Amino acid sequence: MVSEVVPIPSRVESLAKSGIQVIPKEYVRPQEELNGIGNIFEDEKKDEGPQVPTINLKEIDSEDKEIREKCHQELKKAAVEWGVMHLVNHGISDELIDRVKVAGGTFFDLPVEEKEKYANDQASGNVQGYGSKLANSACGQLEWEDYFFHCVFPEDKRDLAIWPKTPADYIPVTSEYAKQIRNLATKIFAVLSIGLGLEEGRLEKEVGGMEDLLLQMKINYYPKCPQPELALGVEAHTDVSALTFILHNMVPGLQLFYEGKWVTAKCVPNSIIMHIGDTIEILSNGKYKSILHRGVVNKEKVRISWAIFCEPPKEKIMLQPLPETVTEAEPSQFPPRTFAQHMAHKLFKKDDNDAAAEQKVFKKDDQDSAAVHKASEKDDHDIIVEHIVLKEDKQDSAVEQKAFKKVDQDVVAERKVLKEDEQDAVAELKVFKKDDQDVVTEHKVLKDVPAKESK
Repeated sequence: MVSEVVPIPSRVESLAKSGIQVIPKEYVRPQEELNGIGNIFEDEKKDEGPQVPTINLKEIDSEDKEIREKCHQELKKAAVEWGVMHLVNHGISDELIDRVKVAGGTFFDLPVEEKEKYANDQASGNVQGYGSKLANSACGQLEWEDYFFHCVFPEDKRDLAIWPKTPADYIPVTSEYAKQIRNLATKIFAVLSIGLGLEEGRLEKEVGGMEDLLLQMKINYYPKCPQPELALGVEAHTDVSALTFILHNMVPGLQLFYEGKWVTAKCVPNSIIMHIGDTIEILSNGKYKSILHRGVVNKEKVRISWAIFCEPPKEKIMLQPLPETVTEAEPSQFPPRTFAQHMAHKLFKKDDNDAAAEQKVFKKDDQDSAAVHKASEKDDHDIIVEHIVLKEDKQDSAVEQKAFKKVDQDVVAERKVLKEDEQDAVAELKVFKKDDQDVVTEHKVLKDVPAKESK
C-alpha cells in the first residue's frame, strides 16, 4: 500500500495550526546555527551578562547644550559598542504605537485565505505583500515566519493598492507612524553625524535625504513552534539598511551576537528598538556597528514585530566610507559599491571565477587575496565569520584593509573608472559573486530590503 504524501502548507501559520508535533525537515536549522537557543522567556529574565543599552531621547533637542550633548554621547556610545539600542521617550505617542500594533495584529488574525488576497509573487520579483520565506540558495532551509512587506514612505513611492483594507485603520495609522519614524530618523542621523565630527545633516544627505530615502515596513508574524529549539524565525544576519526601527508585541525573540555570545534582548515597555545598518557602518568606516542578530521562536506565544528599514536608493549613491572617516591609521574598510551591489554581495552566492573579477577591479595582488581568504576561513561558525573578520578584530580587518589600500588618489581614480560606463558597473557587480559560504545567513527574502535586514 502506497502512503499518501501530505503537502506542507505554504504558510507557516497554517502549518503551526495543523497540530504537528514535529516540524518538517525544511525548517530544521543546521546545528551550528542553533547554538545559544534556550528557553527564550527564561533568557529574557536574566539580569547577568551584557544588556542591550536603553537610550533616553527626552533631551535629544534640549536647549541646554550640556544636557543635549550628554544624550548625544550616550546614543553614540551605543552605536559604537553595540549597533542596537532600546529608544525610550522617542516622541511617538503610545496611543499611535498601540494603534499600529492593533492594526497589524488584526490583519494577521484574518483567515489565511483572506490574507492570500494580498499575496506577493517572489518568483516574479514582486516582494511587496503577504508572504513566507522561500528556501534560500545558501542552505535551503526555511524560516518559521510569515510576513507582510510594503514601502511606507515617501508617500509618492507607496502602492496603497496592496495595503490591507482590513482593518480600516491600517492605512491611516501606518501612514502616520511612517511619517513620525521618518522624522525620528532625521534626529538620529543628525546625532550620528555630529558623533563623526560632521555637519548634522551630512549622513541624511548621504543616504538619500527626504526625497530618496525609502522606508520599507515588514510585519513579521512568528507562530507558535512545537520544536523551537530546532527552528529560527529569522536567521542570523545584519541589516543592509541605514537604520532599522522595530516594534514588537512584548514577546521576546530578538537575539544579538555580542562579544562572541548570543544575547537575548529584554522587552522594554514603550520602547522602539533601533539597529544601525550596514549602510551607516560603511559610511562611518566601521565606527558605528551593524550587529549580527536573529529571531528565535517559542511554543507558548505568537510573536509579532514591526520593522521599518530606512534604505538609500539602489543606484543613485555610491556607498563607501566618507573621506572624513578615512586616515592613514584607519584606512578604508569597505570597497565602493551601490546599495544594489551591496545587497547582491550579501544575498547571492559567489564563485571563484567572479573572485578573479574582484581582484581585477580592485587591483588586489595574490598575496592580499589569499590573506583575506585565509582570514575568512578561520572560524567554524560561518554565520559569525563575516561579522568577526570584517568588524570585530582590528588585525583581521587590517588584512582586508590592505586588500583595499588604494584609499586616497588611487581609490578616487578607481571610483571614476567604476562610474564611467555600464560595463565597469557590471564588472563591479561581479566582484561580489565570489565565495559566499561565510555569508550563509545574509540572504533575506526581501530583495528590495533589507535584509533580514530581518527582524
